[in-house]
Amino acid sequence: MLCIKNGIIHNAISKEAFVADIMIEDGKIVKIGAGLNADGAEIIDATDLHVYPGFVEAHCHIGLDGYGIGYEGHDYNEMNDPVAPHLRAIDAINPFDPCMRMAAEAGVTSFATGPGSANILGGTFAAIKPVGTCADDMIVKNDVAMKCAFGENPKRCYQNKSISSRMTSAANLRNALKKAALYKAKVEAAGDDVSKLPAYDEKSAALIPVLNKEMPLKAHAHQANDILSFVRIAKELDVEMTLEHVTEGHMIVKELVNAGYPLAVGPTFGHASKFELQNKTWETPGILAKAGCQVSIITDAPVTPLHYLPLCAGLAVKAGMDEFDALQAITINPAKHIGIADRVGSLEEGKDADIVIMAGSPFDVDSKIKCVLIDGKAI
Repeated sequence: MLCIKNGIIHNAISKEAFVADIMIEDGKIVKIGAGLNADGAEIIDATDLHVYPGFVEAHCHIGLDGYGIGYEGHDYNEMNDPVAPHLRAIDAINPFDPCMRMAAEAGVTSFATGPGSANILGGTFAAIKPVGTCADDMIVKNDVAMKCAFGENPKRCYQNKSISSRMTSAANLRNALKKAALYKAKVEAAGDDVSKLPAYDEKSAALIPVLNKEMPLKAHAHQANDILSFVRIAKELDVEMTLEHVTEGHMIVKELVNAGYPLAVGPTFGHASKFELQNKTWETPGILAKAGCQVSIITDAPVTPLHYLPLCAGLAVKAGMDEFDALQAITINPAKHIGIADRVGSLEEGKDADIVIMAGSPFDVDSKIKCVLIDGKAI
């Protein structure tokens, strides 16, 4: 057993912090309260220190795009096929990517990682923790979302092969989903009669969980028209979706509020390296959160290093975002966004003991991390 004593608890659920103890057993939070009996437990004295849930990143490519390996070593984009829903992040994750350790030491204890945005359909993301030597043992939840992308990246990567316009990108996504729906109907009609099954189609089979609403589309869109194209298609084909990047989200607030999809905003740090980023601003997450949207802040690592996730939230606060909204944007909201909020994202009894203990706020560059726990173990 382990007991964190007298910490200032920021549980990411209640807006007001409070002083309490956290009892941990078998990697789980078993009790939160003041003056807990800690007989027989290892003690961490957190007096005057701030205790937060482990930070959560909703969208990155860590482990598929390794630290210091260059373009020739990456595994996050399949460049030979614009429609590749059958690919899975778990088959490429490298547990020994140095970014894993760097993220963990910065308090980022869970994240969704997966394919990039070269493809209209790129395959599935996985939610993992940055500790371990085998990807299978690091998984929090496999196949959390199906990556898809509109905008300049698919056009640029396939402009001399098959895609040169936004219309083609949208048509490819519609075609893949409608083809998968027909395949699904044939499989269901065949029932137990193997002789009536259609020829196996691994791409269509990979999209059946999307059609069954068991897995959302993870929709890469920066520009407002791309965001709304995804909204149009998701409603047209009746599938679940999360919106990723949402760079021009502050320009279509009413539409996003009405659509109701979870939003992952970023990466905002750095230069506007392409046309569809020209309107990016740190004000976007705060504007959308204030309007009532579920907002996560993302680094899109390695675009921005994953260990700077709390810094990105701090810059959003500097631009006007409410501090509690910013905390939720790197804890419980991304956990909800990637479907793992039953285990991580807040300090609550029964959840994984992923905890960050700090002298100060995660939004302050001068604050010091004193301890990071993942599954109740100090890393």
